[in-house]
Amino acid sequence: MTGSGAITARARRGRWPSLTQWILISMAVGTAIGWLFPAAAITLEPLSTIFLRLIKSLVVPLVFSTLVVGVAGHGGDMRVVGRLALRALIYFEAVTTLALVVGLLAGNLLHPGTGVSLSQASATTGTDFAAHHTSVGAVLEHIVPQSIVEAAASNDVLQVVVFAILFAIALTRVTAERRVVMLGFFESVAEVVFRMVGLVMMYAPIGIGAAIAATIGHNGPAVLFGLAKLVFTLYAALVVLIVCVFLPIAVLAGVPVRRFIRAVREPALIAFSTSTSEAALPRAMEAMEAFGVPRRIVAFVIPAGYSFNLDGSTLYLAVGALFAAQAGGITLPLRTQLVLMLTLMLTSKGVAGVPRAGIVILSGALATFGLPIQAVAVMLGVDAFMDMARTTVNVVGNCLAAAVLTRWEGEPFQPLVSPSAAGKP
Repeated sequence: MTGSGAITARARRGRWPSLTQWILISMAVGTAIGWLFPAAAITLEPLSTIFLRLIKSLVVPLVFSTLVVGVAGHGGDMRVVGRLALRALIYFEAVTTLALVVGLLAGNLLHPGTGVSLSQASATTGTDFAAHHTSVGAVLEHIVPQSIVEAAASNDVLQVVVFAILFAIALTRVTAERRVVMLGFFESVAEVVFRMVGLVMMYAPIGIGAAIAATIGHNGPAVLFGLAKLVFTLYAALVVLIVCVFLPIAVLAGVPVRRFIRAVREPALIAFSTSTSEAALPRAMEAMEAFGVPRRIVAFVIPAGYSFNLDGSTLYLAVGALFAAQAGGITLPLRTQLVLMLTLMLTSKGVAGVPRAGIVILSGALATFGLPIQAVAVMLGVDAFMDMARTTVNVVGNCLAAAVLTRWEGEPFQPLVSPSAAGKP
C-alpha cells in the first residue's frame, strides 16, 4: 500500500487522521504561524520548496509513461486518439469561454477597480511583465519541443505531451514483439511513479503548512484588506463558475458528484496551498484513475488541460482586465470587452502551471489595449491570495474534464480497488 494509502487506511479504522484532515490541520497551523510570527514563517519556505521539488520531479515520468501506454495501448488505432483529442479541445474551449463570460459579468456587476488609486503603483513593474507577453505565434512554436531533455528539465508539460504522443504513434508502427516490451516497460514506470506519489504525499502536510505560512509571512494580512473588493470579486466569480457551470456539466454528463468531490479534494487542497497546478498534477491523475476514469483518458486529458483548460486563470484574466480599466477610469464598451476576452483566451494557451504565470499574460493584454499597466503592480500585492483560488479551480476543472470525456467516450466508471486517491483503502 502506498504511503498516503496507509494513512487513509488507518484513518478509516479510527486510529489516525486522513491525509485530507492532516492537510487541513497543517493549513490552519501555517495560517496561524504566518499571521502571528511572520518572520519565523518566512524561514519555513525551504520546507515547502522541498515538497514542490519532490512533486515536480515526478511530473515528467508520470505524464510520459501514462500517455505512451494510453496512446500505443490501442494497438495502432489512431482514430480513437484523434477522436478523444478533438472532443477534449471542444470541451476545453466551451468551458473556458463560459469562464470568461462569468469573469466578464463579475467585473461589470461588482466593479472591483472602482475607487482604487493607481498613483502609488510602479509603471516599471508592469512594463517588466509586459515584456514577457506571449503571442499566438510564439505559443504555437513553443508547443513543439526542440529537445525532450530540455522540456523535461523545465517541466514543460505541453511539450512533453507532444513528444510522448509522437513517440507512442511511432511505437504502434514497430513489430508487435518490440511494442509489447516497451509497453510493459512504461506500464511498470507508471506504476512505480504512482507509488512514489504516495510516498511524497506523506510529507505533504509539512510542505503545505510551510507554504501557507511563508505566503502569509511574506505578504501579511494587511495587503489583503486593502484590495478586499478585488479578491472578493474573484472568489465570488469562481464560486459561481463551480456552481453554475461545473456542477450542471457534471450532472448532465452523469458524473457522480459526491464521489467526484471526495476524489478531487486532496489535489484541490494541494493546489490551493501551493498555488501551483503542477504540484497537484500527479495526485490529480492518481485520484481520477482511482475514481474510475480510464488511464488513457487521464493520461491525455489532464496534462493537455494544463495548457488548454485553465478555467480559473481565464476567469481571473477577465476580472483583472476590467479591474485595470476601472481603476484607470476607462470605460470599455461591450465590443472592446469581447475583443479583449478573445485575445486573453488565445494568449493564455500554453501558460505554464506555475505561480503568477497568469499575470504575465494579463500584463501583455493591458499593454496591447492601452489599459493602465500600473494595475499589475497593485494586483501583485494580493495576487498570491488570488492565485491560490484560481489554481484550485484549474485543477478541479481538469479533473472534471477527464470525468466528462469518459462519459462522452461511452466508457463506464470503474473505480480501482486498491489505490487511495479517491479516499478509499
